[in-house]
Amino acid sequence: MVGAQAGGKRPLNILLVRVSSLGDVLHNLPMVADIARHYPHANIDWVVEEGYVSLVRLNARVRTIIPFALRRWRKSLGKPETRAEIRAFFRTLRQQQYDYVFDTQGLLKTGIIMGAARIVKGGHKVGLANGSEGSGYEGISRWFHTDSIPTDPRTHAVARGRIVAGAALGYPVDTPADFGLPAVSPDEPRPDWMPATPYAVYFHGTARDAKKWAPQNWIELGRQLAPMPILLPWGSDKEKAEAEHLAANLPNARVLPRLSMADATLLARHAALAIGVDTGLTHIAAAFTVPTVEIYADSPRWKTEGNWSPKIINLGDRGAPPSVAEVLAAARTLLA
Repeated sequence: MVGAQAGGKRPLNILLVRVSSLGDVLHNLPMVADIARHYPHANIDWVVEEGYVSLVRLNARVRTIIPFALRRWRKSLGKPETRAEIRAFFRTLRQQQYDYVFDTQGLLKTGIIMGAARIVKGGHKVGLANGSEGSGYEGISRWFHTDSIPTDPRTHAVARGRIVAGAALGYPVDTPADFGLPAVSPDEPRPDWMPATPYAVYFHGTARDAKKWAPQNWIELGRQLAPMPILLPWGSDKEKAEAEHLAANLPNARVLPRLSMADATLLARHAALAIGVDTGLTHIAAAFTVPTVEIYADSPRWKTEGNWSPKIINLGDRGAPPSVAEVLAAARTLLA
C-alpha cells in the first residue's frame, strides 16, 4: 500500500473507527498526529461512541466526528425513533468517500461500520490481522478489510493503531506519542467544584474490583500528602460510596458531584498530581502529561503504561500492586 494523495490533486480523506471504551479511544488519538505529520492536508474523520465525542473534539486535527450510540440504541431497538437514528447514522457515514478507513478496534460492530463506509476506487479498508494478549479482538472483523496488518501480541495499546496506519500509509512510527490535546491555559475558567489552588485527584474507581488499590492504601497516602486537597470523582453509586469512605477518613479529601465526560477531562487537565489505577481517566491525565502515578494491580503494565513523558511514573503489575511507600515516593518526585 502506498499512502499517496490521489494523483497529487486532492487531500486524502481518512476515516478512523474506534468507538469505545474511554481508554481505547484515548490511546487511538496519536494516530491523528502521525497522519497529519506525514499528510498535513489530509481530512481525518472519526466514528466514536457519543459519550466520548467531547474527548475526540479536543483534537483540533479531527475534521468531522460521527457519533455512534450503540450503547443507548440497544436499549430501545424496537422504537421507531431509535431505528430512525440508526438510519441517520449510516446516511451520515456514507456521505463521504474515503481513501482509507481504519478499524483499530477489531470487533464485529466496528467491522460493520467499516463495511458500510464508502471508499473511492482503489481505496483501502485497513484493520488488525490479530489481537493483542487479553484483548477482545474478534477475528470476524477481518471480513470487512481489504488489508489486515499484523502486530506483535504484546504491542502497547497506543502503538497498535500507529503501527497499522504507518504500514498502510507508508511512514515509520519513530516519534513519541502525540495525543494532540490542548495545553492548559491559566486563564481558563474553572467550574465551582474545582479549587483555585493546586490539587491532587484520585482516580480510584474502575469497573473490575481486582484492578483497584486497597482503600486503606488510598487513605494512608492521602494523609501523607496533606494538606494538599484531594478530589474524588466517581462514575457509579458503588464508586460514590467508595469515595465517601475515603473522604470520611481524609480531612483534606472531597467527593465531587457526578461529572460529565467533558468535566472529568477538565478535572484531569488541571490537576497538579493525578494518582489512579488502570482506568481511562488516569490515562487521560497521562495523555495531558499531567504529573501522574499509574497504579497497576491486576492488569499487565506493558499494555497501557504511560511511556511518552517523564511526568508519568508507572508502578506495580498484574498480581503485584505497589506499596503506599512506592506511590508516595513517586508522588513526591513528581511534585518536586
